[in-house]
Amino acid sequence: MSDAEAMIRLEALTKRYPGQAEAAVDNITLAIPEGEIVIFVGPSGCGKTTTLKMINRIIEPTSGRIFLEGEDVTQADPNHLRRRIGYVIQQIGLFPHMTIAANVGLVPKLLGWNKRRVSERVDELLELVGMEPTDYRSRYPKELSGGQRQRIGVARAMGADPPVMLMDEPFGAIDPITRERLQNEFLRLQAEIKKTIVFVTHDIDEAIKMGDRIAILNKGSRIAQYDTPETILVHPADAFVEDFIGSGASLKRLHLTRVGEVELAQWAVAGAGGDNDRLWREPAAGDQRFVLLVDEQRRPVGWTDLKELDRATGLIRSGGTPERIEVPATVRPEDTLRDALNEMLVSRVGCAVVIDGAGAYRGVVDLPTIMTAIQAMQTDAEEPV
Repeated sequence: MSDAEAMIRLEALTKRYPGQAEAAVDNITLAIPEGEIVIFVGPSGCGKTTTLKMINRIIEPTSGRIFLEGEDVTQADPNHLRRRIGYVIQQIGLFPHMTIAANVGLVPKLLGWNKRRVSERVDELLELVGMEPTDYRSRYPKELSGGQRQRIGVARAMGADPPVMLMDEPFGAIDPITRERLQNEFLRLQAEIKKTIVFVTHDIDEAIKMGDRIAILNKGSRIAQYDTPETILVHPADAFVEDFIGSGASLKRLHLTRVGEVELAQWAVAGAGGDNDRLWREPAAGDQRFVLLVDEQRRPVGWTDLKELDRATGLIRSGGTPERIEVPATVRPEDTLRDALNEMLVSRVGCAVVIDGAGAYRGVVDLPTIMTAIQAMQTDAEEPV
């Protein structure tokens, strides 16, 4: 990568604390491309958060240089620098005495934007993170759930439309279900905003899912490997990286494939007619036991046993509404195959239903879909680089 392609460059960046024999961050040199998510991941105490905080000089480096968009900002006014960089932390850090609108609009206000421009930016950002401005502008942080507060933290970090965002364990303090949903929403958001993001996590699975590139750091923020998730999973640089990745590399690679990138299975589908007991059917590709019931907009409403439908006419044999199994397991094209596998495990019918942005049925991810994807990954991994 050339210097011109890097949004951020760290040159021999070092942090030594008085009284400590070893450096907390030891001579790290790294180029971070524009518009990508770069993950810092490593064991506890390896210096990843310290490195992150040196980028916006919350922690001052002992030596080395920091370049932002080609400019050496090592000696720049740190307050001015921080207004060019959004910052999201695990604890979110919203001001409890300020409304959501005031929190989100804080940096634009500090930059001297007029009230109308600040207000318009607040509404734009709330909509961007999926929170209706009329419902949330006047609320206070204590009135929101943890996941909602985290969204507001992301919105505030984007307040002045900074080219760079730093994220320190942003989803670490959230329950697993909400965390997964926020990860997916953030990846969808990043596809629109294309920020340069440096993201710290201790979770290798999160790193693989979220990162365009991953820097696996050893003690002192020494870089053990810096590459794409695919390369790190298939070709770990050394024993340390291999041990840190852990077992189950094939399953981890499911984080790298989106549902929309694979050929979906097509199970039997039935749609309710005007009297709710006549059904049209689309044939299944195989001999599945269940049929998916959809409404007039092809939105899934439940599963029923295929035996309850007459194969010739599509009529419900009982003459009434068939018994339904709920459809909790749904995924969207932007979700990963790992997300789909997680949903399959809670599905009573053994598959995850794929829906589009309007909630309409597109197909399913089932076990053969997953196995085909894993086999393709293994084939790719065996090809010489």
